[in-house]
Amino acid sequence: MKRIVGVMPLWDDEKDSIWMLPGYMEGVLQAGGIPVIFPFTENEQELDQLVCMCDGFLFTGGQDVSPDLYQEIPMEGLIETCRKRDVMEKTVLEKALKADKPILGICRGIQFINVSLGGTLYQDIPSQHPSETNHQQHAPYDIPVHDVTIVKDSPLHKCLKTDCLPVNSCHHQAVKELAEGLKPMAYSQDGLVEAAFMEDKTFLWAVQWHPEFSFKTDPYSKMIFDSFINAMG
Repeated sequence: MKRIVGVMPLWDDEKDSIWMLPGYMEGVLQAGGIPVIFPFTENEQELDQLVCMCDGFLFTGGQDVSPDLYQEIPMEGLIETCRKRDVMEKTVLEKALKADKPILGICRGIQFINVSLGGTLYQDIPSQHPSETNHQQHAPYDIPVHDVTIVKDSPLHKCLKTDCLPVNSCHHQAVKELAEGLKPMAYSQDGLVEAAFMEDKTFLWAVQWHPEFSFKTDPYSKMIFDSFINAMG
């Protein structure tokens, strides 16, 4: 039996619609899982049933994480959030952690997981952490634009067996203070946390870059998806 992965939905305000980038789905499929896009719901019983049904969870990119979740006032004109997504994902994350089911966070995923566990974010990298590192590349998105240094002896280092990894990058928020329950696995050239994990869980990895865009051509990106699915047993 293939493992079922609950995929957190993307949201389009303009079209008032759930949508999904194919790379998230294809990355899970190629690694041997079956991706299922979650609906937006705050119903506790429905979320219990969905979490029970799934073997793992993929927290995807998308809108900014609301600064309300880490007790900050949103920077005017720079923040685009989705309240119903924040609310649902917080409940799903809590239930998935309690059940110790594998979790992979990508881009917004690392940010949301960090905030949910008590960490904080840079609301806007260009204004709060300016540097020469390119964190907001333009298409094509499968091309690396900066390097990250992998923390030695971290799960990511043991998996990829490399100290330095070229990555793609498309984000304007980033981890500021890492949550107490998380440990870093990679840093960008300008010192931002680019990957993190939770030591006491079967599998909780989160990365700031986008393996869903590059897994077809980059073996390291594919290995991240493979490790996620393999953690489900």
